[in-house]
Parts: sequence; C-alpha cells; structure tokens
Amino acid sequence: MIDKEALQRFVESRLEGTDYFLVDLSVSPANEIKVEIDSMGPIDIDYCVELSREIEEAFPRDSEDYELEVGSAGLTSPFKVRRQYEKHIGRDIEVRTKKGEIVRGTLRRVEEGGIALDTRVKVRPEGAKRPVEQTVSREIPFDDIREASYLLVF
Repeated sequence: MIDKEALQRFVESRLEGTDYFLVDLSVSPANEIKVEIDSMGPIDIDYCVELSREIEEAFPRDSEDYELEVGSAGLTSPFKVRRQYEKHIGRDIEVRTKKGEIVRGTLRRVEEGGIALDTRVKVRPEGAKRPVEQTVSREIPFDDIREASYLLVF
C-alpha cells in the first residue's frame, strides 16, 4: 500500500509556492488514491494533469499498482480546510452546525477559532405591524461547524 504520509508530503511540496493548496488526500485499502486540491483562483485542469504525472513519476506503478485521481474541490463540496473559508470571504455560504441549525450568510471573517457571517434576520421593531429584515453579525466557532459550503443561488 502507498505510504499516505510520504505522498502527502510530496504533494504539499509540489504545491508550495503556488496558489494551489491541498484539501484532501485519501488512500483506500485497494490503493485508490484521491488528491483534492483548491486554489484562491480558478483551478486549471492542466495543472491537475501535471500534478498527476509528477505523482506517478515519484511513486512508480512498477513497485506498487494504484489508481490515481487528482481533481479540484467541487463548487458545492463541503469546506475541509481553513483556506477554503478564506477563499470565500465576501461570498454567501451555508453552515450546518453540530446542533442541527442551518445558518446562511455572507462570510465576513475567518479567525483562529472560527468564522463571522453577516446573516439576514426578521425582527419586529417596537410598535411596528410587520417585521423587517436586518443584517446581524454571527460568529460561529470551528468546533461548532459540522459542515460548511458555498451557497449556490439561482
């Protein structure tokens, strides 16, 4: 079986100095390797092909056969690393908390311990007949996040 730690070190060394970063790397018992990368900008398919070839050169299939897939984090895939949150600052995201709550809002900040969202809530001002929407800042610690992803709105 492929040494996952050695593979991860290799991939991270290849991404160093680029806009790309490692999101996930998995090696199944059947030697199916999946490398998921992302970037602060668009993902170039040619870069994924180049990285795949570099992995195949560094880990020859002659010594151990494996299946390799190098791809980008999908637009609606859950965030797995902090840099994905940073990439989406200023964009709408959806957060599912460990308590089962769904929070949608504009990601404003990513801090050491969590994120800050601007959310829209309805409040009824005193004496008003109808509620009005207001923007409220909400901080969510990373420990409370079960899943977060880009909010794709049509």
